[in-house]
Amino acid sequence: MSGENPETVAARLTGRAVVARRRLTGAVTEVALDGGPVVVKDAGSAGAARAEAAGLDWLGQAGAVRVPGVRGREGQWLATGSVPEGRPDAATALRFGRELATLHAAGADAFGAPPPGGPADAYIGAAPMSNVPGDNWPDWYARHRVLPYLRTAVDEGTLLSAEAAVIERVCERVDRLAGPAERPARLHGDLWSGNVLWGADGHVWLIDPAAHGGHRETDLAMLQLFGCPHLTQVLEGYEQAAPLAPDWRQRVGLHQLFPLLVHAVLFGRSYAEQALATARPYAGA
Repeated sequence: MSGENPETVAARLTGRAVVARRRLTGAVTEVALDGGPVVVKDAGSAGAARAEAAGLDWLGQAGAVRVPGVRGREGQWLATGSVPEGRPDAATALRFGRELATLHAAGADAFGAPPPGGPADAYIGAAPMSNVPGDNWPDWYARHRVLPYLRTAVDEGTLLSAEAAVIERVCERVDRLAGPAERPARLHGDLWSGNVLWGADGHVWLIDPAAHGGHRETDLAMLQLFGCPHLTQVLEGYEQAAPLAPDWRQRVGLHQLFPLLVHAVLFGRSYAEQALATARPYAGA
């Protein structure tokens, strides 16, 4: 309901009395209740709240990386459990890598498959993201994860058509660049460091998913794009649990094109330039 504040929403969704509140971001508030704290988020739309709630449930069902439980959803509002914060350390990072591999191995019905109960018209951050299932990762990735944001960036003047041609050539070659075939993995989908919480319980917790079926290297590439504490240990733990193809590091930039173009659409030219620089080695002569 429009015009409401997070405290009112938290009380109604949980049936608990409000004790205090703490604003975390413009859209996210931690509300202390008489039964413990919750985090209340204004997701911007009912569809975005539905997508995020379904994603959290789906990731949690894997029994791998911890995610906050959904405490309630109404319109654009989403209430989840609160995660007491700890400090990053190497042992937790190693365990996170193993847990992330287990999450991915839980699988999905198809590339692009939305979480059960989640909408096909979903979101990654504030950008629309279409969950259209496909059985061939290279074709699906080009059609539904790279080209839609490339077209938007051109339409908005963030990229020139001549520049976009570089990324289009990558999409034409993606079959040859994709590496060994992989089964669809259960992805967080927006795995940058801001969505990785280091809990006081010694575990990593994941928030704000754009969950869907995808290639497991995409989550790992996004984790590397914006940095992550103890990344070496995270990747070591992952490889212990589920070894990657020997040449996976050669494809990191290919998988980073998706989040870079999303950021270009949301935040402008500097990310468009980074996407171009990332694409050029894959575009061929």
